[in-house]
Amino acid sequence: MIRALDHLDLVVTSLERSLPFYRELLGLTRASEIEGERGERVVYLSRPGDEPSGRFALGLRERQSDANGGPYDRYAVGVHHVAFQLATRAEVDERAHWLRARAVEIESGPAEYPQYREGYYAVFFYDPDGIKLELMCVPGS
Repeated sequence: MIRALDHLDLVVTSLERSLPFYRELLGLTRASEIEGERGERVVYLSRPGDEPSGRFALGLRERQSDANGGPYDRYAVGVHHVAFQLATRAEVDERAHWLRARAVEIESGPAEYPQYREGYYAVFFYDPDGIKLELMCVPGS
């Protein structure tokens, strides 16, 4: 069955705003660019050194519709939040510092969340479009 999550595509208001945010936040580099099914530019970012067959890619594309008519609502049908796993608590703390230095809205953390798993440590925050994101680590994972 499923081996891993290969890629995740997010629709953003502005590629010019979101590309640097995700590159710097996650240490991703530009992997490739394609034309989407509506002719839109889609940029895929991945980790440095990842092979195409064994990588995770984050795709970003600009919105093609104003159907939602307002700010992102994670309780509407769609994505509630996206979690990215880091190796250590120190990395989560460093990224939280990075977020604060850029005045990114942090919902909570960094803190332990034992209700999820023993040793679960995370920071929850919002991207430039209000999509909830999480950076987390669990010892031994």
